[in-house]
Amino acid sequence: MIKRNQTKVIHIGGVSIGGGSPVAIQSMTNTDTRDVAATVAQIHALTNAGCEIVRVAVLDTEAAEAIKQIKKEIAVPLVADIHFDYRLALESIKNGADKLRINPGNIGSENRVRQVTEAAKTADIPIRVGVNGGSLEKDILIKYGGVTAQGLAESALANVSLLEKFGFNNIVVSVKASDVTLMLNAHKILAERLPYPLHIGLTEAGTPYAGAIRSAVGMGAIMSLGLGDTLRVSLSGDPVAEIKAAKEILSAMGLRRFGVTVIACPTCGRCDIDVAGIATKLEIQLAHITTPMTIAVMGCVVNGPGEAREADIGIAGGRGKAVLFRKGEIIRNISEDDILDAVLEEVLGQ
Repeated sequence: MIKRNQTKVIHIGGVSIGGGSPVAIQSMTNTDTRDVAATVAQIHALTNAGCEIVRVAVLDTEAAEAIKQIKKEIAVPLVADIHFDYRLALESIKNGADKLRINPGNIGSENRVRQVTEAAKTADIPIRVGVNGGSLEKDILIKYGGVTAQGLAESALANVSLLEKFGFNNIVVSVKASDVTLMLNAHKILAERLPYPLHIGLTEAGTPYAGAIRSAVGMGAIMSLGLGDTLRVSLSGDPVAEIKAAKEILSAMGLRRFGVTVIACPTCGRCDIDVAGIATKLEIQLAHITTPMTIAVMGCVVNGPGEAREADIGIAGGRGKAVLFRKGEIIRNISEDDILDAVLEEVLGQ
């Protein structure tokens, strides 16, 4: 088991993060926030997929005002993403945002930052200090000769200090870049210096396939150190794909379990049954199951029996037939043609 770093507990609507709470799954809509119907529809799709915190871009006053109506139609906590204009932060708070994401360094004078922190304190909502490798302050870029782990951490620490200067400590911190090693080192620095929860993720990770792999490597490395209290897998395209990837990453790290996990052998030359076809059909037909469960589909007698025995339900195939396991015990022998129906019967009959 990974020993989690014990950070300060922060409440985002009805979701608690930090202090050993489960790592929360977050995403961001890519609709025009001013289009309430489209934004609500996408938030519902994200929530149905398992998203626990949703962020929306607030580019103007109309988008900030839309938060009030959006909040009436969703159940998930809503985060307002603000850049450059502190007045949008104030308007978002007034309209019911559950959290702000800002970079204090780009919303103006200290007086403006103070106004935002005072409004957030009155509303009892947190602020996420978000630092991005693509928008580091010029003086830090000059000091370190570009984007570095030290520069990212220094920017985050300075912005946190500014909020603390105004007596505000309801804080979440994130530093993001697309370089895995840089991200890992930046998080190490922050974990030693700050008590606040860390939101993790690689920015500009890429398309669903490549981006999910990069995110898994980067976030897996960070979480292996016990760091990370919320995460977002940032992928180009439909944000619902981010939720599936996040669940797989958290499951692989042993931090959370979500519904049915199908494991399958890599179908080498010893494989005697249609492992890929069976495993794919099981994933599709059991996607609605919420009870955590592991199903193993193994195609030969080398590792098959051992892997199948360790799963909740397992198949060890060989020459057109298979042995069906349930929690380590052999249930019966079945033909290859009956494998799919037999496994479905075991799962759905429980």
